[in-house]
Amino acid sequence: MKLWKRTLGLATMGLFATAVLGACGNGGTKESADSSDGETTLLMYQVGDKPENYDQLMEIANKRIKEKIGVTLDLQYIGWGDWDKKMPTIINSGENYDIAFASNYSTNAQKGAFADLTDLAPKYASEYMEQLPEMYTTGNQVDGKLYAIPVYGNAWAQQVLTFNKQYLDEYNIDISKVGGSYDSATEVLKAFHEKNPNVAAFAIGQSFRASGNFDYPLGKDYPFAVKIDDSGSPKIINQYEDPEFQDTLRTLRSWYEAGYIPTDAATSTTAYPLDQNTWFVREETQGPMDYGDTILSNAAGQPLVSKPLNEQLKTTSQAQMANFVVSNTSKNKEKAVEFLNLLNTDVELLNGLVYGIEGEAWEKTGDTTIKLLDGYEPNTHMAAWNTGNNMILYTQDSITEEMIKERDESIENATSSPILGFSFNQDNVKTEISSIMNVMSRYISNVNTGSVDPDTTLPKMIEDLKGAGWDTVQKEMQEQLDTFIAENQ
Repeated sequence: MKLWKRTLGLATMGLFATAVLGACGNGGTKESADSSDGETTLLMYQVGDKPENYDQLMEIANKRIKEKIGVTLDLQYIGWGDWDKKMPTIINSGENYDIAFASNYSTNAQKGAFADLTDLAPKYASEYMEQLPEMYTTGNQVDGKLYAIPVYGNAWAQQVLTFNKQYLDEYNIDISKVGGSYDSATEVLKAFHEKNPNVAAFAIGQSFRASGNFDYPLGKDYPFAVKIDDSGSPKIINQYEDPEFQDTLRTLRSWYEAGYIPTDAATSTTAYPLDQNTWFVREETQGPMDYGDTILSNAAGQPLVSKPLNEQLKTTSQAQMANFVVSNTSKNKEKAVEFLNLLNTDVELLNGLVYGIEGEAWEKTGDTTIKLLDGYEPNTHMAAWNTGNNMILYTQDSITEEMIKERDESIENATSSPILGFSFNQDNVKTEISSIMNVMSRYISNVNTGSVDPDTTLPKMIEDLKGAGWDTVQKEMQEQLDTFIAENQ
């Protein structure tokens, strides 16, 4: 079902900014309220760390917001370390707030926690909604209705192997044949490891999940997937039973045995920062707003070079990457949607939040291009990916018109997942899913990091998953998916 006609043209503005994901932060709870002088203040919850110059940013922003739509914004940050505890508490308590970065979007939408925006969005946010590619509205439907205003950012995602160029140059390593599979990088890893065995050749830890040509209805942590290139109606499979994916795990096992993967990978939380030379290769996710390796290299402060593992793919998870929802408890639903429209269409407002204070953090070099100044620091602005419409952000003047053209063409031409827009309702199989995740917790890190032999471990893992109710969940998921496909053909 299409909620809006797509009107995307070639844009002339893009993105330079990356999220700095904090592990802590403070965010209280308070009532959304009208001030004593009758002024409406919207209470909004955002995930992440509050910028150090928050007061200055918000003073400038609120002046603009009040001029445009007659309200002000009370933006409360909740740190990443607290988000999964605090936001569910806020939602479940029925607190009166207006806007929030979506927490468990589909599940809470189904529970009625979020306002139905199917009619409100085209009425109060039509300017922005008409700019969105169809995948965002398709990917955010829950039971045929829309409950979110998504951030237009990386409309597709692609897994890549990213190389530290300093080491490529130092050891004269050729990566021209790398791409399309992990195995294609084996000889390159071998060459590096022989030269520098004390640096992690493939820098991964316990959270690493090997990539394949799949879409995952519940995410990579779950043993449910749909193959992208299969013909016919999409089928729910266990990716760990797929022969190609098993070959990938065998490759990772061979890397582990050869010493290319850290010996403690299955339990390690080592970060391997981008800006340090503690790694040779890492797996990254890139999208159109990254302009190839431009944004990644800027974040690292050193040149990086990437090779694709799979294709550019539009998925439900990408569509829901950064959603803003209006609480069903809000007394200001219309104004909340109007504000989200302003945030995503007002160039002055959004760029001031994402880049920081003009003249201190950045200065314009053209109508839509900027130069970053010494005052541009990670803690003096908001993140682009979860603040607003990346297509109206200024670009660094190093980003060329050709790069912008390639970005827009890639958004148009990227492959859409066969299950784009599908949301699985877990109500009938909650017990089985809980048991399945208990099984996965015992195996998943060991299997994906190559720390165990897949040929002996996978049969045990698959048997345990069956015992936990995998077939029951697969049947329920397949039935829901078949219904979804039939209703959307």
